[in-house]
Amino acid sequence: MIVELGRGYRYDVTTRALVMGILNRTPDSFYDGGEYFDFDAFLRKAEALIADGADFLDVGGSKAGPGPEVTEAEEIDRVVPAIEALRARFDLPLSVDTFRASVFDESCKVGATIGNDISGFADPAFLAVAARHEAAVVACHVRLAPRVPDPEPIFDDVVAEVRGFLAERAQWALDAGIPSERIMVDAGLDLGKTPAMSTELLRQSDDLVSLGFPVFLSASNKGFLGELVQADVDERHIATMAAHSLGIALGCRILRSHDARGNRRIVEMMHEILSARLAPTARMNGAPR
Repeated sequence: MIVELGRGYRYDVTTRALVMGILNRTPDSFYDGGEYFDFDAFLRKAEALIADGADFLDVGGSKAGPGPEVTEAEEIDRVVPAIEALRARFDLPLSVDTFRASVFDESCKVGATIGNDISGFADPAFLAVAARHEAAVVACHVRLAPRVPDPEPIFDDVVAEVRGFLAERAQWALDAGIPSERIMVDAGLDLGKTPAMSTELLRQSDDLVSLGFPVFLSASNKGFLGELVQADVDERHIATMAAHSLGIALGCRILRSHDARGNRRIVEMMHEILSARLAPTARMNGAPR
């Protein structure tokens, strides 16, 4: 399988997953609590993620969960200069984590190549921006909307409903003229799901893989992992590694991660395992030994 992260950044993800390094330009991130909100600290974190093996970076200016309002102008002010600075320093794909088409558009103008939209393209102009800039997109499931509390989510069949939602959103992207290689899908773990629901979605990640689009896994240090292993947010590292290993085994190919070094090791280990597993099949089909 090939994934294109916009502007000619093409990767073969048949057996090797990609690591997306998380960069929060927010003062209230659930994970780092705003540790990298300062611009110099942000740039140092970006350099460290790349040195540790991140294939690309994701910049967000508004957290997914409830919190103080972040206006459109505030979000642009947080992410656009950051993306511009990253583009001046590094030659790699850059993602903007936003559900606003205007923020996505301004980000693409200064070098973003991916729109990571946790709203499932709720903004009707979002996909047109992607098509115009030849950018990639991530379609993510959320039950209500970003930043809206959803303490008691109800699904008849969470796996089937998430799959149906993402199949529909991926079709919207295709209809907007975005090639399938530039469309990724994300189950939205912890976004309007109980810990049990998120766990079930992770366990059945291969159900999303069957849609035929690269599957994006956002499990890093999430709350459902904390529930599973009874760990605070700064003690979920091993649980994250386990979740990402399982995800890759089930076909997920993009890991959104706080820990680039650890996930690079997982990616390379799983690549060796999956490559060895495919080798006998290739020989049986007549490929050279």
